[in-house]
Amino acid sequence: MSQLKRTPLYEVYKDYGAKTIDFGGWDLPVQFSSIKEEHEAVRTKAGLFDVSHMGEIEVKGTDSLAYLQKMMTNDVSKLKSSGAQYTAMCYENGGTVDDLLVYKIEDDHYLLVVNASNIEKDFSWLKDHVEGNVELKNLSEEMAQLALQGPLAEKVLQKLAGSTNLAEIGFFKFQQDVELNGKKALVSRTGYTGEDGFEVYCDANDAVALWNEILEAGKEEGVLPCGLGARDTLRFEANLALYGQELSPEITPLEAGIGFAVKVNKDADFIGKDVLKQQKESGVPRKLVGIEMIDRGIPRHGYPVYKGEELIGEVTTGTQSPTLKKNIGLALIKKEHTELGTEVEVEIRGKRLKAAIAATPFYKREKN
Repeated sequence: MSQLKRTPLYEVYKDYGAKTIDFGGWDLPVQFSSIKEEHEAVRTKAGLFDVSHMGEIEVKGTDSLAYLQKMMTNDVSKLKSSGAQYTAMCYENGGTVDDLLVYKIEDDHYLLVVNASNIEKDFSWLKDHVEGNVELKNLSEEMAQLALQGPLAEKVLQKLAGSTNLAEIGFFKFQQDVELNGKKALVSRTGYTGEDGFEVYCDANDAVALWNEILEAGKEEGVLPCGLGARDTLRFEANLALYGQELSPEITPLEAGIGFAVKVNKDADFIGKDVLKQQKESGVPRKLVGIEMIDRGIPRHGYPVYKGEELIGEVTTGTQSPTLKKNIGLALIKKEHTELGTEVEVEIRGKRLKAAIAATPFYKREKN
């Protein structure tokens, strides 16, 4: 068995009681206290995640924008400096290479944040399609990423940020060279939980100190270290797609419900555009929907979904929602069965149990 990869924070996990698992080849904490407790902390106070397994790829050069316009489904030309954008990269057949964030540092200089399991694949895909004056650099091993998420995130991080007023960083905006207790970081108002919060990109060597300092600063507010378990339940309640579940080479961004990040009318052709344009015009064959169990049972990834005797799709993610206290899921099913309230059946351990198509997102935070 090959050695699991570790983030720069691996050595401090045990100090906080972490239980680790193999996540896509990485040895990562699934929980520190309990998934429910960590989930609740993020919804009501704040939680700190180590997401240093995510990948960072730098794109530089005078042809960077034209190149990214060709590679990304979203319209990168709309990005201003210090702005972030959610997008996807697709294959010619419309299937998804990855979903990612594009940060515009300045003209001709961008940072892509990609999923951990796709770092090598994405970097190869990007390299294979380079045109013109474009330089790519995989910075993943040099950088660490911490995510402080929850309604008290700004209050806590501000204690370390000195003269930088974090309130001035808008949603999907970022600031470079923010000094957090003397350590420089790129701080963006982004996240994967459905809550307000920040993602902090720092030098890998500063990760342990920053982790400890943020948790110390948030002691009074009840900030907890959080693992992948809570990250999954939080993002799922907010209907945020996870690559490998809601998105894959077999699932297009439109089927997965992230059509807002697919701009088929932008002033540039991009890989997969023809298929996606057709899907936008004539409708997708399958759609991602919410399901709520009527019978007792928890829908899990890969479970088949039926309408009568017809197999209509499968569950992509499912759990008992810590916020709603209901057994809910996301399922990719044939579009003709996607009307709200439609009764379907989920096969759980050989038994077909009743469920109904439900509205998503399951959870939306109240904005001040």
